[in-house]
Amino acid sequence: MKIVKHPEEVINNRVLKPGSVIYTSGNAATPQDLLEQLAKDLSIRHVALYCVLPLGERLKPLYSEERCQDLTHRVIFNSYLTREAVNKGWAKYHPMHLSEIPKYAMMEGGPNVAIISVSGPDPGGNYSLGTTVEAVMAAIRSVRRNNGIVIAERNARMPFVLGTTIPESYIDYLYDTDYPLPTSPVHEPDGTALRIGEIIASLFIEDGTGSEPGSTLQYGLGEVPEAVTDAIIRKGVGDLAIHTELFTDAMIKLVKQGIVTNRWKRPVNFAVSSIFLASKQENYDWYNYNSSVQSRPCNYTNSVFEIAEMPKMVTINGAIGVDLHGNIWADSLDARSIYSGIGGQSDFIRGTQYAKDGIAIIALKSKTKDGISKIVDCCPAGITTTAIPADQVIIVTEQGAFDPRKLSLGEHAVGIAHLAAPEFRDQLLKQIHDDPAFHKPYAYLHKGVRGFTPYDEVPERM
Repeated sequence: MKIVKHPEEVINNRVLKPGSVIYTSGNAATPQDLLEQLAKDLSIRHVALYCVLPLGERLKPLYSEERCQDLTHRVIFNSYLTREAVNKGWAKYHPMHLSEIPKYAMMEGGPNVAIISVSGPDPGGNYSLGTTVEAVMAAIRSVRRNNGIVIAERNARMPFVLGTTIPESYIDYLYDTDYPLPTSPVHEPDGTALRIGEIIASLFIEDGTGSEPGSTLQYGLGEVPEAVTDAIIRKGVGDLAIHTELFTDAMIKLVKQGIVTNRWKRPVNFAVSSIFLASKQENYDWYNYNSSVQSRPCNYTNSVFEIAEMPKMVTINGAIGVDLHGNIWADSLDARSIYSGIGGQSDFIRGTQYAKDGIAIIALKSKTKDGISKIVDCCPAGITTTAIPADQVIIVTEQGAFDPRKLSLGEHAVGIAHLAAPEFRDQLLKQIHDDPAFHKPYAYLHKGVRGFTPYDEVPERM
């Protein structure tokens, strides 16, 4: 391993030659000093760069129209940095399940350069991949198989997250730096999000007992996860577990309060995640050498087979919209405008349905901040759906919860319509009533709504 003092010593056209295929860490582990040099050095041309959710304000020039002329960005999950480039055609978007990224990274033609973030070494001489693992380990293996180069940025503020480490011999170049890690602000839940949190915690989060496990949790960032966390605390449950792709401040809160114990998880008794984000450095420091939470590659955290082994798995994800059939879309605003990416939503939805007593939930506010309904008749033409009606996902808005299991398509439509805000509900119900495609909708329009629990009827609301 060679220590370099300046990024340009290793980020240059002699090391990154034309035809290079680069994989870089994303999220809070985006190696900003090294990638900033890649943005600046326009002599580095005809290379491809793969990344999942890059973060860091300094990196905006990396995704500019000018830089995209000679650098092919292959974006697996959009961030605010990449969204314009993807949607204007300057960069390429790859729709891909998070669980499958390592598999494709290892295929022929995979990366021959890895630009990563690390922390360490530990007393054994190993380096942690820090706050982002996802497919980084697979990329490193591809690089080594291709006799390529691993370039590591060691940020003094990067925590040593236990679980997934590499020996020093895997690193060809190491660059030391010290700058603030990207943070994700905590979104204080409004009244609508609080109602959704109450519904989910009351109906679907189970307490652990002396002989039975509590729920195992997966969820991400945003108002609704914060609201769910607060409602779980108020409910007073215990002996919960976490198996997730993204570990957040809300989950730190549950561990600190002793609500998450992972006691019932087998064969490990700690929380597992592939990506770690925090709202402040203090919480990144909490991850440092903390054995209550460990990192794993996303082909483990998001494996349908691993998820299916979790006791009482409850997966809670968001969506941009839902139609009356139960089609759900979460990565796009329309067929040609990619907002985020496929990510791991489908992995957890399908894995959870194989888990004993597993429950897959999509939680969303019934309308946008501009007053547009998120519950619509039909999904936009050509849009990518992250869940389809056959996935049997429980859908929750502030209006209530709808469980489609064992129900017909027509019954789906009526139940989902009741999740809409009142000003949109009647019109949706009229569309169902007037549409010959639905089998006798009037029969269940007038005999109660099967599978739907209104907010006012949720038991033990906190």
